[in-house]
Amino acid sequence: MAAEQQRADDGWLNRAQARRGQRALERQLEYQEEKSAKMAGREEDTARLNFIRAQQVRQKLEQIRPLAESDRVLEVGSGAHGLIFGLANSFGVGVDPLAVEYRQLFPKIQTSAWPVAAIGEELPFADASFDIVLSDNVIDHATRPLAIIDEIVRVLKPGGLLFFTVNIHHPIYDLASRLHGASNAAGLRIELSAFADHTVHLTEAQIAAAFARQPLRIVEQSTTIAKTRAAQRASRQYDPDSLLKKLFFKNALFEMLAEKHG
Repeated sequence: MAAEQQRADDGWLNRAQARRGQRALERQLEYQEEKSAKMAGREEDTARLNFIRAQQVRQKLEQIRPLAESDRVLEVGSGAHGLIFGLANSFGVGVDPLAVEYRQLFPKIQTSAWPVAAIGEELPFADASFDIVLSDNVIDHATRPLAIIDEIVRVLKPGGLLFFTVNIHHPIYDLASRLHGASNAAGLRIELSAFADHTVHLTEAQIAAAFARQPLRIVEQSTTIAKTRAAQRASRQYDPDSLLKKLFFKNALFEMLAEKHG
């Protein structure tokens, strides 16, 4: 009986997580549809900015080793205009659940790599398929964010390079996010943008622990916690959200460069 109850509880939790992930996707698509309409006739400007950002990341990767044109590059969560579309490599793949919709919304940006509609938790590639994997501040929109890290490392070749970023927060936001998700799962549907757009609010400790068990050599790792905390405390805005951030930092960036063992 206890085992049956546990399975029922797990099933309910999985369904609740799936609903939350689906709503995050819906909101992201709504946002990008609005953005596409506003960008009409100016998509080249975004493409240029995207190229500059991607080349900055390329330079970071090349601190470890030069990138070859033959390198197979994957971006997990390539979104509307991810790094893969500005990296200028001969074999680039961008995985995103909304890849089909984004290709229609941003055709001038998305033509420089091959978009694939899939979820990061279940990448449709064999083990050790890619020389380089990128994931730029996306996993906290997914249903099972930490499972994406397992998949990223699985498809990365031994000796391959990883560039990874995600927003991290004070632990109080992780607690608030869990409570918000639980209340929605229980039927109290209150949609707050901070929690509806992100399925989790990850902490630095959670991300560090997720990577600690991976077969990776961390080349460089940093956060903007100190800078973010100082900026939020210095803000002259005093609305409830800003006051909370003065006490508990939010949206700092975790960034990591790594190489897979082997």
